Amino acid sequence: MPLALLALAIGAFGIGTTEFVIMGVLPEVAGDFGVSIPTAGFLVTGYALGVVLGAPIMTALGTKVSRKRMLMLLMGLFVLGNLLSALAPAYTIMLLGRVVASLAHGAFFGIGSVVAADMVAPDRKAGAIAMMFSGLTVANVVGVPLGTLIGQSLGWRITFAAVAALGVVGLLGVARLVPDMPRPQGVRLRHELAAFKNVQVLLAMAMTVLGFGGVFAAITYIAPMMTHAAGFADASVTWLLVLFGLGMVGGNLVGGRYADRALMPMLYVSLGALAVVLALFTLTAHDKVAAAVTIALVGALGFATVPPLQKRVLDQAQGAPTLASAVNIGAFNLGNALAAWLGGLVIDAGFGYTAPNWVGAALAVSALVLAFLSAALEHRGSVPSTVVAGGGTADRRTAVRR
Repeated sequence: MPLALLALAIGAFGIGTTEFVIMGVLPEVAGDFGVSIPTAGFLVTGYALGVVLGAPIMTALGTKVSRKRMLMLLMGLFVLGNLLSALAPAYTIMLLGRVVASLAHGAFFGIGSVVAADMVAPDRKAGAIAMMFSGLTVANVVGVPLGTLIGQSLGWRITFAAVAALGVVGLLGVARLVPDMPRPQGVRLRHELAAFKNVQVLLAMAMTVLGFGGVFAAITYIAPMMTHAAGFADASVTWLLVLFGLGMVGGNLVGGRYADRALMPMLYVSLGALAVVLALFTLTAHDKVAAAVTIALVGALGFATVPPLQKRVLDQAQGAPTLASAVNIGAFNLGNALAAWLGGLVIDAGFGYTAPNWVGAALAVSALVLAFLSAALEHRGSVPSTVVAGGGTADRRTAVRR
């Protein structure tokens, strides 16, 4: 694999850390600013919404510059947002810093996926995407627990300053190692938007929302579920999340490896197994050992879908993949928000803390159904794939079976 993928992985590590570390230092942040925990929770919500909205906006703005330069600008924006958070004199400034940092998230992963795939042979593209995303998964194993420890010991401002410094390392890595890839000639914003006329692209994004949403339906409420149902101590939740992160690392690598060999079968297996494991989680959540194993499996199966889903979007948006790739990153976050909301509804309805697992299983099954539908339409040639290249579009009636 090219060394440039390491630079992209470092950037992904920083972005993954800043996205999730706020959850570990939320009480400290709330205490310093004198706001309630629910109010401080908007620092999480604001970031997620910034990713969803920022992915298409920042990518659209980046159509006028080379992909390498855009990646550098995005890392600069990420550093600025985290410095603003670290130095924020008031809660509203902290929230602004979180939103600024989030604007870089979707576009970085979207453009980075295209760059990573372009640097390797066709049969290694999913593996290259997985390599970049490994930075995000490792962040949940190393970055988030370490950032939380630093925040609790030295202050949360030091945590965000450290993440900003990590962003500088990522920026320098991109500048030094990522090859200068000119913007494809003849491709403009309207050509990037044309990819969304392709039903297969939309189906892939819907699979992203539902499939990854299934993971977060359960994981969002992992703390109360594990303390109330399994009987874990509050302090054990951090290590359970590390276990979840380890599962993510393994699943991401496996998903990248096998998606290059058989993309759609990989989706069938991972989504189907994810649905089964989430359904069983309603039972295993009542036993400590079984719950711990299940959490690792949810992380592994959930992230095994990421490389194939991202590559599916790139494949179907041929000739204009950048915007579609970035919007698909926003789709992951949209799935997170949707699943968290649905999981909260069933808890509020009195079904208990394990009820979100059923929601997650239903979402994963829905994604699996869409995967079969997408493959069936592609096999029959019923859905023309819009190919955008050199400023034009063409219908591809015959699709390659995966």
